[in-house]
Amino acid sequence: MITDYFRPQTLEEALKLLAAPETRPLGGGTVLSHPVDESFTVVDLQALSLNNIHKSGNQLEIGATVPLQALLESLFAPKALKNALKLEAPLNIRTMGTVAGTLVTCDGRSPFAAVMLALDAMIVICDLSTVDGAIPIGEFLFSHNKIPHGSLITKIKIPLQTRLTFETVARSPADKPIVCCALAQWPSGRTRLVLGGWGNSPTLALDGNDASGLEEAALTAAYQATDEWASAEYRSAVAALLAKRCFESSGSNGDLQ
Repeated sequence: MITDYFRPQTLEEALKLLAAPETRPLGGGTVLSHPVDESFTVVDLQALSLNNIHKSGNQLEIGATVPLQALLESLFAPKALKNALKLEAPLNIRTMGTVAGTLVTCDGRSPFAAVMLALDAMIVICDLSTVDGAIPIGEFLFSHNKIPHGSLITKIKIPLQTRLTFETVARSPADKPIVCCALAQWPSGRTRLVLGGWGNSPTLALDGNDASGLEEAALTAAYQATDEWASAEYRSAVAALLAKRCFESSGSNGDLQ
């Protein structure tokens, strides 16, 4: 239950408020507005200008409070990322839910998180002593989407000079995936393959200098992916197939910006 509300006008003011016990940042409000037993204070981030999408060289900087729908509609967002965002949530949630809030609350079924992990996105976090401290998204997800108390995600950075493809299998075209596959390839040859659809976070199946062993990596990464939605045997077979599709389509349809 929300017991107190603040709307700071500066980042420094927000960080001072967030340093207090039982205080949480409020982005789109899609999560914190749900009824819960514990009491807490919220710090509204709307006045902090964290809702911009900015192309900086070969990177896209996405403000923490950018709504998912705004990123989907951005001219700079790769097509594969847009396809993942469409599956992340229905339109009414996408217009409210923020990119940072989605990553903080995501699990392994998140198509958005899978694509961000494939792109090796950087999560920019600041507190009262550190400005723009960045960590790889893999480290963030490994820590179960936690950031230190009193800290705040300010932006997410993704590379634009990558070829990105995304494939998914679900019960229906609009459903979250049972298995999804995101493949990012850099001009240098670096290749990252990420699988999603189960568990606490997406799975990094491959990060190498080329795409050799792609299908085998997908097959192996899903070998324990059994839950109420599908068996590990099914997911392994589908993951290998999706990895192949991603690689085959990357030559002509993948984004390279």
